[in-house]
Amino acid sequence: MQDSRPNMVIILSDDHSVPHCGCYDDPVIKTPNLDRFAGEGIRFDRGFVTAPQCVPARASLMTGRRPSAVRMGRFNSPLPPDVITLPELLRAEGYYTGAGRRNFHLDGPGRAGPLTGEIIERHGLRTWDTRVDWLDRGSPPDQTVAKVNEFVDGAPAGKPFFLWLSFNDPHHPWDADAIPEPHDPAQLELPPYLPDLPGVRADVARYYDEVSRMDGEFQSVLDVLAERGFGDDTIVVFMGDNGYAFPHGKGSLYDPGLHVPLLMRWPAVVERGSTTGELISCEDIAPTLLEAAGVSLPEEMSGHSFVKLLRGEALEGRKYIFGERGPHGSATMSETTKANGFDLSRCVRSQRFKLIYNCTPHQEYAPVDSASDPGWQEMVAAHQEGTLDAALSRAYFTHPRPVHELFDLESDPGELENLAGRSELAEVERELKIALQEKMILDYDFLPLPLRE
Repeated sequence: MQDSRPNMVIILSDDHSVPHCGCYDDPVIKTPNLDRFAGEGIRFDRGFVTAPQCVPARASLMTGRRPSAVRMGRFNSPLPPDVITLPELLRAEGYYTGAGRRNFHLDGPGRAGPLTGEIIERHGLRTWDTRVDWLDRGSPPDQTVAKVNEFVDGAPAGKPFFLWLSFNDPHHPWDADAIPEPHDPAQLELPPYLPDLPGVRADVARYYDEVSRMDGEFQSVLDVLAERGFGDDTIVVFMGDNGYAFPHGKGSLYDPGLHVPLLMRWPAVVERGSTTGELISCEDIAPTLLEAAGVSLPEEMSGHSFVKLLRGEALEGRKYIFGERGPHGSATMSETTKANGFDLSRCVRSQRFKLIYNCTPHQEYAPVDSASDPGWQEMVAAHQEGTLDAALSRAYFTHPRPVHELFDLESDPGELENLAGRSELAEVERELKIALQEKMILDYDFLPLPLRE
């Protein structure tokens, strides 16, 4: 007998910020498949991840909880064995489950040193072989179609399935020949937080090329689902795992680090071409899919289901989303002197305002992954020569950085004017600090609280 519950596929692009899809009104980028997909389902205009880094954000996606709440504060930590994940909860209710393609990042470092690797293996901390029915630990992009077919071949007839796929693109480094017809750097519209320099334009163009290449890989997955007869009874979620590796992006709590494309298609339920401005966190994906499958939500999940929103019903949406930044990569503290390697910060964002709480303001800023690329190097040179815009010099070269940053996202979407301490916004600042204080307490966050009260 055919199970009537929907199949579920989550597809993650890697380091992908809003607005870098045509369906988010980017006039230059070439993403025809994602644009068409958005027209077949719902586009979330305020979808955010809980961290501007792949490992903690993915931990939230799979657990419905904030990274620090599931003890994923260290970048290369394996997900604790006692923390239950979305696929495990679905499998317990009859779903066939899998994860694959690129490294999913929740079983510890893929290339651990001999000491770290031996400790992880000795204590049985690589657990994903037992969390899902089918696991692919990192096939190359040219294997996407084969791996999706392999997973579907293993799914028992009449049984619903859940599949989590991770892509490589558009992760740094950005290839020079990613697509046959590259984007023209001169045609790009740069955001206010990036200066108009040749190296910046060249870097962004190569990033755009990788987004376009990913767009093709995305369509190949949809094609397999359609060919195998799973187009109409499958919830497909597309999301970026964190923002792009540019200044203000990956590794930072500004919107380009946390605000990612989020698209969903559920043909039997979601109105085609719909959009929403509700605040959505990647914490909310797991509880939403569980409710869609008729599975009870564990009490410890802090995410909010938005199934009502998908069904066109009234939803009491989020008032805030929260983000956190922790260590990045595997360097030791003796090797880490800048914020791209080690930084501790938290944020809370409403529809209009954002508060960032920097707990290691002495760390000198540098972008994650791309600090040696032409764009950042030209920015450093321009600052040293005194030719960089003053607002950008303040944003990237103030040292130490402020402990508190407050931004009015309506008047300053580039998050360049820090309003913390302004008397006219004292109530707003306090409201956000109180919200962050409560979240940190409830999640047993290890950092000092923002208020001594």
